[in-house]
Amino acid sequence: MENRSVRVPEEDIDIKLDIALKALRNGQQSDVTAAPETNFRFAHRSEPSSVSTKTTDLESILKKEDDQLLSPVAHGILHKARRALAVGMTVGDMAVESLGYVELGTRNREGRLTSQEEGKFRKLVKVRALVSLFAAAAHLSVKTGTRSGADVEALKDPNLATSFDAVAWFAGHLTKAVDGIAEGEIDEAVADVCEGVMRACEHESHKVMADFIADFSAVTYSVEKDDFRVSGFSRPSAVSKKASAIQFKKPTEVVGNHIAKSQAMRMAKMLASYSFEERKSPFVELGGFVFTFIGDGFPGTGKTTLIQMAAGLMNEYCQIAGYPFHFENFGVDQISEYQGKSGQNCRAFLNRVLDPTAIGFGTIDDVDQVAGKRDDKHSSSGQQEVTGVLMDAFAGANTVINGNCTFGMFSNYPEKVDDALRQRAGARWLVDGPQTSEDYVDILSILLGKRHDLPMGDHDFLSSQEIKKMVAKSYDGFNEPQEDRLKEVWGDFVRVNGEPKSLAAVGRYLHAIKEAQPTFTGRAIKNITDAVKFRSMDVDLPDEWFENPEVFMHLPLARKVEMIDELRKPITFATILQEINQYAGSEMRYADKSDDAAIDDMVRNMQRTEAANERFIGAKKKS
Repeated sequence: MENRSVRVPEEDIDIKLDIALKALRNGQQSDVTAAPETNFRFAHRSEPSSVSTKTTDLESILKKEDDQLLSPVAHGILHKARRALAVGMTVGDMAVESLGYVELGTRNREGRLTSQEEGKFRKLVKVRALVSLFAAAAHLSVKTGTRSGADVEALKDPNLATSFDAVAWFAGHLTKAVDGIAEGEIDEAVADVCEGVMRACEHESHKVMADFIADFSAVTYSVEKDDFRVSGFSRPSAVSKKASAIQFKKPTEVVGNHIAKSQAMRMAKMLASYSFEERKSPFVELGGFVFTFIGDGFPGTGKTTLIQMAAGLMNEYCQIAGYPFHFENFGVDQISEYQGKSGQNCRAFLNRVLDPTAIGFGTIDDVDQVAGKRDDKHSSSGQQEVTGVLMDAFAGANTVINGNCTFGMFSNYPEKVDDALRQRAGARWLVDGPQTSEDYVDILSILLGKRHDLPMGDHDFLSSQEIKKMVAKSYDGFNEPQEDRLKEVWGDFVRVNGEPKSLAAVGRYLHAIKEAQPTFTGRAIKNITDAVKFRSMDVDLPDEWFENPEVFMHLPLARKVEMIDELRKPITFATILQEINQYAGSEMRYADKSDDAAIDDMVRNMQRTEAANERFIGAKKKS
């Protein structure tokens, strides 16, 4: 399902403010029972429920006995809570509006619902209440910004009779949490309540949202005034990572990995070229935009450093242009034991990065552990869910590429990644780390720092990291294949046909690779041609374009296209063959590693069986 970003209107939030304040003054602190079935038709989309409960007043609790006015801290909490509840109820209304709630509500009040329609309406009332409750807690959690670090449990039995009952139940728990505590502890107490409420909503979502979870998760609700977004039931505290929390690296701190480093630097400029008004990148128009890529290499070769460098450049360009930037990593901590929750977490992660109102960079580190192979009996259902969601998002029927974001998968063991998911990575980054003696001198000097008086010796520091020279040298290494099996294919082809000098000859070379490696499919050809287009657009966009946003970044899309098109390089057969050899070599490398791992497993199992037989026979002889 295609993700949509929807703005939550401020005027709708304003309408809810009075109702939100009423909820805060009528908080439900005790257990309550939903409205009787006979009164169900009187549940209104904006009026409080008639359920009778013991009420509490957050405003009264926050006042000091000797002062009729609220302190600045108390007033801030009350104001944030009122705003959060209003936002929550507004999002709840929007979530069910497209599902026919308003029309069903009208028919319900007129007593014209069929039994089937009444059943759907009952469900939607709870859906609206649950979404309102979660969005309110998420908003207040973000605005409070405090995390206690405590392991907060889900609060029990949320009241989902109506959206008003839901937020009043939330208000009751807020009142109970702040009653009698010092002002310095209020933010932490409120944060714990928000966490407990969001966890409660997560648990309830599988039961309440069964028929509607896909519809809710497919939309990102954005409150632009507060820089707040909600998509699905993913807790902000569990997944949100602001750019300021990332330890950025400068390009000079990345040693080796010349092609990957060059691609990361160009990718940062590519994303910064996005036009917010047209919601399109000139590189999508011209071809060669890298929407997905996979980076592989041994542990310690610099994958994390590359991520930090790319994110740092993106953040720097966005700060200059005044663009919002969102970086987020999806890791193993998002795999849940609840059925459907892992896929939901993954979908929410994707939606936040895809949000066309910001520049996004999403990473899936250790993707072999996060996304399971579909034929692997050892992978969990959660890992399988993530694989399906990523495959659909990266190259599914509803995939829409605006050019505002990119996704990178990283792994030490790419052969363990599902073949279909791996082939959805449009670009391959071989992260092999430092290679030459000059590289090792450079990385030693960088890591030692400057607080020493040791002589450098006969070495030109960082001269071997000069991008243009080293990238050209690295690409030249793929004029002929590097992998042994691909070398055999190339050798046999050249002996019969000579080196390819036409598209027909290149096509026959591709077919020869397919005969040797069955996973080299049509999607592989698409990825190769995308990489070729990327190389043709692999131009050095002038740094001046990104130092002053008026020079390039703030220009209309059409003008950006013209400026970039003037720098385009011609496509050559050398470029095509280099990309074929790089991609096909990586595919064969992955397949060979996968085969070796499977063979090793079989050998170990055979050895265990043999040892077990020997032990069994020995025990039988003794008896």
